[in-house]
Amino acid sequence: MKTAFLGLGIMGSRMAANLVRAGHEVTVWNRTAATADAFVVQHPSARVAPTPRDAAADAEVVLTMVVDGPQVERLLLGADGAADRAQPGTLFIDCSTIGPSAARVIGVTLGNHGFAFLDAPVTGSSPRAEDGTLTFMVGGERHEFERARPVLEAMGKVIVYAGEVGQGQVVKVINNTVAAVNAATLGQALLAAAGAGADLDALVAVMAAGSGGSAMLDLKATPMRTRDYTTLFKLDHMLKDVRLCLETVRSDGGDFEFGERTEAILAAASQMGYGEQDFAALIEALRDPAETRL
Repeated sequence: MKTAFLGLGIMGSRMAANLVRAGHEVTVWNRTAATADAFVVQHPSARVAPTPRDAAADAEVVLTMVVDGPQVERLLLGADGAADRAQPGTLFIDCSTIGPSAARVIGVTLGNHGFAFLDAPVTGSSPRAEDGTLTFMVGGERHEFERARPVLEAMGKVIVYAGEVGQGQVVKVINNTVAAVNAATLGQALLAAAGAGADLDALVAVMAAGSGGSAMLDLKATPMRTRDYTTLFKLDHMLKDVRLCLETVRSDGGDFEFGERTEAILAAASQMGYGEQDFAALIEALRDPAETRL
């Protein structure tokens, strides 16, 4: 399919590369032009467009992978936005995490211009983006979901239909909040065990083999213990997702107490200067300042 991919960050660059490998015609745009130019050097069959408007001009599918709702709205609907030159019936797929309210507004606006829209946020972090095994949770019309499958399957292993526009975002922000709560619990468990004099290698081995096991244990225990916060998923991005979850839950009259506590931990770690590092760094907001290593 003829695709335009807007946003070549940690996730987007890897996702777009998998579209190229799958044989799709890919036009890329990135806010930093040098990043897009470097992508095309690595993937010569792709081409660079100077604006989102130009990228979408002859695309069947336009994908966005950026940080938040205002960025998605600007890329699609602002000056030189992709919707300005897209052909009627073009399918827009937003893979960013922007929350259900923003997705619904963007979906309605695009629909009023004769375009289709899916909110299709992902989970899996950069290693799964690299090997094309992301999980997509998708909101929108069912027939548009089926139309999008060849593109989504080039980038993901699990493609889940979540319902109408916005429901992909609901599933995503709740899932990410559970992951963040899990990571915060793991960090606190490691600190508690260290304080009690436990053998942390033994603890991690037992947790991994039993009911305490989780993706967060596999991915974050070692970074937390070694204080190596090389970014797989930025702490500030996780903080944004947890806040979107709390906003969504509260708008429906609900609450998420553990999410609220984790939001405070992430916010504290961000204020300590860890916002651009991996969210495993949330442990820094939990540890005793005098402690240097687990």
